[in-house]
Amino acid sequence: MSGTLESLRRKIDGAGDLEGVVRSMKALAASGIGQYEKAVQSLDDYYRTVELALVACLHQAGPVSLAEGKRPPHERPHEGKIGAVVFGSDQGLVGRFNEVIVEFAVHELKTLPGTITKIWAVGDRAYALLADTGVVPVDLLSVPTSVNAITSLVGQILIEIEAALEHGDVGEVYVFHNHPKFGAVYEPVGKRLLPLDQSWQNKLATMPWPTKNLPEVIEGPTSALQAFVRGYLFVLLFQACAESLASENASRLAAMQRAEKNIEDILEDLNRTFRRVRQESIDEELFDVISGFEALTGNPRHT
Repeated sequence: MSGTLESLRRKIDGAGDLEGVVRSMKALAASGIGQYEKAVQSLDDYYRTVELALVACLHQAGPVSLAEGKRPPHERPHEGKIGAVVFGSDQGLVGRFNEVIVEFAVHELKTLPGTITKIWAVGDRAYALLADTGVVPVDLLSVPTSVNAITSLVGQILIEIEAALEHGDVGEVYVFHNHPKFGAVYEPVGKRLLPLDQSWQNKLATMPWPTKNLPEVIEGPTSALQAFVRGYLFVLLFQACAESLASENASRLAAMQRAEKNIEDILEDLNRTFRRVRQESIDEELFDVISGFEALTGNPRHT
């Protein structure tokens, strides 16, 4: 009986320690959600500024050649070649976070006209799942561990994309990530990143300027437009990464809440069992004492 009580006590202590770890991870996940959601919100003003700068350039320059428009169709070796950036996670304890985005991305890519030639996977877990699908060879990028680290990742992605465009490896680039919704819920979303075609330019060119004073781009709009296009792509990728990280932490928070509930149920069962076994042990000892007393006094108890 004592061995059983000791075993139960060890299990109760272990479950209590695990509950403490889960609570700490819950707090970190909740903090991470707020951190990355604030980063996304802070992009709004910057995105609006870049968008207005593009509008000013297009108003002044009119339609210009971007991406594949620089060369005639017969000189475009990347025509019909599709690349994608898929944001996942490096760590576990996130439920089906990686499975959801990988399944969505692969399904969407297969519906596109063209050939999938390049995928950049952000996160070990997403990389492994994409590699298992055998769609195309996948390049691995590390998930940022803080808001400040997102900038360097986005810069690396832009360099990779520019190199792929230059070598004719891709002609279109899409980005896929999980988008946070209310509470600990998220949904997979996708967006075409490149090319910035004529329809995209026409949409911006028709946007009205917010004031009566029309802007003028000093020293011509062409060079400024290229810089603002890079800033535009930077914002889209930064937003996708930050939203993915917010969704990852939301998924981890939900997983930790489920784990905490399971641990509480297990602790309740263990404590109930411990009290029952302890009472049985006490009853057994009392019966032994009574039986010994009766044996010594020769006065058996009545049944």
